[in-house]
Amino acid sequence: MKAAVNDSLCRGHGACVAICPEVFTLTDDGYAEAIDTEVPEEFVNAVNDAVAACPEHAISAS
Repeated sequence: MKAAVNDSLCRGHGACVAICPEVFTLTDDGYAEAIDTEVPEEFVNAVNDAVAACPEHAISAS
């Protein structure tokens, strides 16, 4: 699975980081980014939860 954050949609709410800090982080500007696009198997469920929790629908995972 790969995770990505759409920079133009992200508003820096940080829900993804709160749910899965192993995959997501906030940049110095306060916006989310995927630390590593390839998601380790043990974090797949958490990434899916982060996708569902993003109020801006800025996260994709496939």
